[in-house]
Amino acid sequence: MDNVSPLPARATQVAFTRLELDRILSLYGRMVAAGHWRDYAIDLGARTASFSAFRRAAENPEVRVVKDPALRLKQGEWILYGEGGVVLKRGQDLANVLAPIERRLVKLVEA
Repeated sequence: MDNVSPLPARATQVAFTRLELDRILSLYGRMVAAGHWRDYAIDLGARTASFSAFRRAAENPEVRVVKDPALRLKQGEWILYGEGGVVLKRGQDLANVLAPIERRLVKLVEA
């Protein structure tokens, strides 16, 4: 009983805050309601956290939102990738990074 060994140090993990995840999932829900997206995936890693949205479950993501805190002071910690891995937008504010998808949603609803 006197031999207490410390637990191994746990690697840090990047994650979305509740407000960030709420904003992302709100957009996802509206895109699902518009009939554009059908599936999503969340990947939480040691360096980045990403949210991927898919048109169909068995294909590459149409959009990927990545949070990379290491880039916070450089280009901004938020990156929006398009279908081919092309960077669509970077920034410090999640709302500004999600703006291109929001505009596409407005076009989908109006059509």
